[in-house]
Amino acid sequence: MTQINYIKTVEALEALYEKPADLVINKVTGEITPLYQKWIEASRICMLASVGPEGTDDTPRGDRGPVVQILDSKTVALPDWPGNNRLDTLRNIVRDGRVSLMFLVPGSENVIRINGTARLTDDVVLRARFDRNGKQPKTVILVSVEEVYGQCAQALKTAEIWTSGDLAQDLPTVAELIGEALEWSAKNSA
Repeated sequence: MTQINYIKTVEALEALYEKPADLVINKVTGEITPLYQKWIEASRICMLASVGPEGTDDTPRGDRGPVVQILDSKTVALPDWPGNNRLDTLRNIVRDGRVSLMFLVPGSENVIRINGTARLTDDVVLRARFDRNGKQPKTVILVSVEEVYGQCAQALKTAEIWTSGDLAQDLPTVAELIGEALEWSAKNSA
């Protein structure tokens, strides 16, 4: 491999790009406005990114209806439904709290993002807000909103994510991926 020149300063990075338009900078709000609320409530899936001592984590979160409940213009509640019990994101939230949520709506090339800080609760009243036929999440993630804005649609347009008609074909199953990971782990731990 040839020698790679790494960018080591923000100034060197910024020299490679044009200055962003004022609109791009000024589109950020400090709370969920009525139109952002309408958009977020239409989303059944979001990506939840967190950071902690072991590094970063990004996990999809989905639901049958709105993926979050908006408690007020500065707070959203995200239930933690049963999953794999690794607790990577939840551990990060307990120890650091910085999170980003990226909301998607099928058919829309836009992405709405919330940056903020999260806390985890097992509050009975909050858990009951997400009751599904007597089943409730063990915990609820409360996100204090610091920034809300729409992401550039270019990535989803380029990928033709909703319009290409491609279906996942000939991809390994999760069981096959886990089997390969177990083989790798056994071989590399010896």
